[in-house]
Amino acid sequence: MMSKNGHNNPTFIDDSAVSDKATKRYSLELAEKGGKPAAVVAKDNGYDYNPYDNREVEHPTTNSETLFHLLKGSLGTGILAMPNAFRNAGYITGTIGTIIIGFICTYCIHQLVKAEYELCRRKKVPSMSYPSVAENALLEGPSFFHKFAPYISHVVNTFLLIYQLGCCCVYVVFVASNIKSIADFYLDEPVDVRLCMVIILLPLIFINWVRNLKYLAPFSTIANAITMVSFGIICYYIFREPFTTEDKVAAAPFSSFPLFFGTVLFALEAIGIILPLENEMKTPKNFGGSCGVLNVAMVLIVFLYSGMGLFGYLNYGAEVEGSITLNLPSKDILAQCVKGMLAFAIYITHGLACYVAIDITWNDYIVEKLSTQRSKLFWEYVVRTSMVLVTFLLAVAIPNLELFISLFGALCLSALGLAFPALIQICTHWYHREGIAKVWLLVSNCVLIIVGILGLVIGTSTSLTEIIATF
Repeated sequence: MMSKNGHNNPTFIDDSAVSDKATKRYSLELAEKGGKPAAVVAKDNGYDYNPYDNREVEHPTTNSETLFHLLKGSLGTGILAMPNAFRNAGYITGTIGTIIIGFICTYCIHQLVKAEYELCRRKKVPSMSYPSVAENALLEGPSFFHKFAPYISHVVNTFLLIYQLGCCCVYVVFVASNIKSIADFYLDEPVDVRLCMVIILLPLIFINWVRNLKYLAPFSTIANAITMVSFGIICYYIFREPFTTEDKVAAAPFSSFPLFFGTVLFALEAIGIILPLENEMKTPKNFGGSCGVLNVAMVLIVFLYSGMGLFGYLNYGAEVEGSITLNLPSKDILAQCVKGMLAFAIYITHGLACYVAIDITWNDYIVEKLSTQRSKLFWEYVVRTSMVLVTFLLAVAIPNLELFISLFGALCLSALGLAFPALIQICTHWYHREGIAKVWLLVSNCVLIIVGILGLVIGTSTSLTEIIATF
């Protein structure tokens, strides 16, 4: 699923998703009662504080469990869009570009985790959320950034909220497009994809009225099993015929590369679930390192995504759709089953993805302004319904899967996954590095910030231009 910190797989949920709520000032249920959880008091026995030794996790995860959760959290709708991303880049440029972007994303994740550890050590707290890390980093950096510290958490939350709503839009378009693909085969007249969206709207609202994550967990379990089986069948269709590079582009024009960049960021970037997973580990020291959980996971993820993108593009070429499921033979019952199963899996877990957007909006910005218990409950359901309607209206306005994915990948993950971690790294170590080390700190992270800004501006503008031209 998409944790509050932003990932694109709606089928991802585990203990970390629930435990991450403990780092927030409120939970949905607690806010309803008007209470606050007790603050976590760090142990201070006079020695150099180690956050790892002071974390009290109710259900700590092992290295293998964390690896599985990270892999599971990455295999969502993004991987199904990789062949379309390769169409915008070419099979050579796409392969190399995916590996490079994967390396950069991994590096930025490492920097964020290291910054969190260092800030926790200085502040003597066991763990921090992404917005908290950003705020504390700016307070540790040059005095120029201090005045922005109170606002950076809201900026991070805004990007997380926009990205999460964008992902929910992708889910709506994905489900409706696959339903349409099945219906068109059996009906005489093509079905409008917007009609499919209207049909699924009311149950979608009811799913998002579920207020506790534990009641959504069974949906995640079912969806995980369906997703794994569906991916296996998709691979069967991809590899059942020999590949050829004829009529395939090795390196596409640069004008379409921003669309590739945004799609790959959307698919690969796991920056949002990193801190919750690392904070929940039994041995968090093993998360980093050359052979740590993160590196092993990212190598596997980049391999899977590169393979799906490369072979999917070589199979379907310029005809590849925004989701490779739409390229499966419409006459095959097995292909129709895959489309239906994945549409069902995404649909029943929409509540998990939208939960994050609701959590940010409700707990951080609305609940404190309400007084009575009755009004809180009423307005919570209003917020939940409004979130679904917003994603629904956006999907109806722009029912194009690949453009949505590219837009929100470039708009939000260029900042969350590249620029912000680099800025956090600079501020965290600004007064603790000297000489060549400080020069490297500035140069390397400034390059990442520039790449992130360029990706955001160029990728977003290219996606918006394509959306305007298409609709």
